[in-house]
Amino acid sequence: MKERIKQTIREMEQEIIELGEDLFSHPELGFKEFESKKKIMAALEKNGIHVEKEYFETGFEVSIGNGNGPVIGLIAELDAIVTQGHPQADPNTQAAHSCGHSVQGTVMCAALIALKRSGVLDALDGTVKVFFTPAEEFCDMEYRQQLVEQGKIEYYSGKENMLAAGVFDDCDVLLSVHVMGESKYDYSVNSTLAGFTFKRITFLGKAAHAAVIPHLGVNALNAFTLFQSAVGMLRETFVDEDKVRIHGMVTEGGQSVNSIPAQVTYECYVRSVNPTTIQTLDKQLEKTAYHCAAALNAEVKIENIPGYYPLVQSGPVNDRVLANVLDYATHDKIYFNEVSMAAGDIGDISLFKPIIQLGIGGTVGRVHGDSFRISDTSKVYIEPAMIMAQTVIDLLVDSEGTKRIAEEYPITMTKEEYIDSLKH
Repeated sequence: MKERIKQTIREMEQEIIELGEDLFSHPELGFKEFESKKKIMAALEKNGIHVEKEYFETGFEVSIGNGNGPVIGLIAELDAIVTQGHPQADPNTQAAHSCGHSVQGTVMCAALIALKRSGVLDALDGTVKVFFTPAEEFCDMEYRQQLVEQGKIEYYSGKENMLAAGVFDDCDVLLSVHVMGESKYDYSVNSTLAGFTFKRITFLGKAAHAAVIPHLGVNALNAFTLFQSAVGMLRETFVDEDKVRIHGMVTEGGQSVNSIPAQVTYECYVRSVNPTTIQTLDKQLEKTAYHCAAALNAEVKIENIPGYYPLVQSGPVNDRVLANVLDYATHDKIYFNEVSMAAGDIGDISLFKPIIQLGIGGTVGRVHGDSFRISDTSKVYIEPAMIMAQTVIDLLVDSEGTKRIAEEYPITMTKEEYIDSLKH
């Protein structure tokens, strides 16, 4: 079966690369991936695979199989991220696939089409679903707030909405891939991802003529500067094992050079691999902001938007993935058990379902930077498609083992608790 899959993907190589290049060259921001969706749907329809469900603006799913065995889910993210100066950036939005999500759509399309064309599923019981998920990157928040107000979405990321709606409920196991960026390794197996929460902190002062009557104003920029210095002093209290990051940007720094700044807005992430640490630092940051503002007679307004949970991958599923990765790489070219400071809403799925995210090579340059490129189409598209399809076969062949993985998976919170956490 696996040799048949490999041969089928080799025969598809040119069309796989063409789809990948097309998606990479036409990036779109989250919940706006309308053209990407059309391109992927066309590739699937051409192979007799029809869209079964659509949701949350641009999300959709397809499936093949007979429905009698395990349900294997494949995750493919659709969105890009703003990356100024990237050669393939959209000239209007500056969106670019510097995150590599175009690769996921290509790999999972190729794996699904190959499973169908090769006919290997005819001898196996089970279903393979591909979920094309919008809006993984946590950005473009004003637009997403509009969608929430219009009732088109409830939460700010694609998978948050999908989890709350029960989209993944019937899956036993889920598989994903993600580019690693430039690396000495070809693959990464069993890495963890951090979690984070998003904060918008607005310092409120009082405008006054900056030259004539500055003493009658309250400088919001000074209040923010004091806060920023205080955050810097907190850093020596961070525990190394928690892998803490507090990073952000000023989105409004004042209103006029000739006026005392009356409002300064700072947006940031509080990020860590430890969920408890995220909660503790989140409260500490708020206390710091309030006191720094008060010290200079300013006020502060804080808005919180829950971000993502850390990703903890399934060991038993990764064992099956690794067995197939070793067809294409030796152990010294595989990065094992990385503790990554990146985050993704795939971590939220790992609260409920056994899931893995295979790190893949084939790219150069800085992830989320203007130098990010696809450098090796075999490593980035072809081999990962083979690995995903081969792993699906293994999971369906050992249907009892796959069901056991799902039944024994340690669920860390109820769906009701999860939805409640998204509202705070």
